[in-house]
Amino acid sequence: MLKLRMKRGVHPPEQKISASKAIQEFPLPKQVVIPFSQHTGKPATPLVKKRQEVKTGEKIGEAAGFISAPVHSSVTGKVKGLETVLLPNGNSTLGAIIEVTGEDEFADPTWPIKDVSTLTPDEVRQIAREAGIVGLGGAVFPTSVKISPPREYPIDSVIVNGSECEPYLTSDHRLMVEHAEEIFQAAELLRNTVGASRGYIAIEDNKPDAIEAFQKVLNGVKGWEVVSLKTRYPQGAEKSLIKVILNREVPMGGLPFHVGALVQNVGTLFALYEAATRGIPLIRRVVTVTGDGVNEPSNFMVRIGTNAREVLEAAGADLENAEKIIFGGPMMGVSVKSVDIPVIKSTSGILVMRTARKPKVYPCLYCGKCVVACPLHITPTRLVKYIQAEMWDQAKEFGLFNCMECGCCSYVCPSNIPLVHWIRYGKFMVRSMEAK
Repeated sequence: MLKLRMKRGVHPPEQKISASKAIQEFPLPKQVVIPFSQHTGKPATPLVKKRQEVKTGEKIGEAAGFISAPVHSSVTGKVKGLETVLLPNGNSTLGAIIEVTGEDEFADPTWPIKDVSTLTPDEVRQIAREAGIVGLGGAVFPTSVKISPPREYPIDSVIVNGSECEPYLTSDHRLMVEHAEEIFQAAELLRNTVGASRGYIAIEDNKPDAIEAFQKVLNGVKGWEVVSLKTRYPQGAEKSLIKVILNREVPMGGLPFHVGALVQNVGTLFALYEAATRGIPLIRRVVTVTGDGVNEPSNFMVRIGTNAREVLEAAGADLENAEKIIFGGPMMGVSVKSVDIPVIKSTSGILVMRTARKPKVYPCLYCGKCVVACPLHITPTRLVKYIQAEMWDQAKEFGLFNCMECGCCSYVCPSNIPLVHWIRYGKFMVRSMEAK
């Protein structure tokens, strides 16, 4: 078994307090809110109207372009209406409010269900597309697009991303421990789909039980290898994994296929397995609920569209005394003001914090710590100065859109400068001006 580590990044306190908690099936909610935009690309086009009855797994929104994804009802019920709904990131989008009318009655899948070993590459892409599968590691990029690289860029390596390097989060960890066989079957399906000659299952060494689970599954399997990674953040980022495992650098503005690699998160692969073998689209996902404001840290299998407040209350979250609530991990997640928002495809975890740092910001010391920590070799402090001076062309040339907003620079800054917030602001301004 290979043992590797990334050279840059940081190692925050892990706080994986829910790692030993088995995945629990969250009770069926009384109502769900299904946004039509839960993915990178154009929002899905609604296929339902008010008072229409829908089944579990029924497509209610059609993909609106190549880079888009359909959405499905996660319950059996009646559409109360189509309304503007709030997403965890603060944006608004159209969504379907569906009242649950009974137990699950599953809709027939719109893709072939047969022995997975007989599926053709085009059929696998069709399943990923029709099932609304997107990257569940955070990027929510449509999987059908990701596994359809240009012919001039052949893929030779598939990397299964089980790093889960964000502090606190354990949803991927539990999936690997409890569903290693299913994840591997989906990974092998993707390896054959893109024609890769080898595959790697990358897991950080703070998850020895997950490593052991995959070693048992891969016993005697050729073409695959478990890679143990020394725990480091943000090792789970695609470009970081490719550099650590394959020693290849994705060029600025490039994608993994430019260097012959495909990286898929374990949650995404489990969703693909369920779609290919059971005909169930992406209507649920594992969500970690944790933090010092949670009495019973848990990992729940939650239906998409479930109100986050219900999930938090089930874990005994102290919402009244919470100083900060974060959707996602503490490094890349977003702080929310209200928990009356839906769990969506990108919701890997919800953190409830009784205490949160509010440090005073000081001028830059030019110490270079942010430069040393940046996994993409950007100079964050220089980039932020261009943004503050509204020198947009220089900011773009200096790697504005190459930044993955991992937060390492802000984490190590002794002056407490919110570097990532400035970079996000810069991206927003540039995109707004380019759209005009």
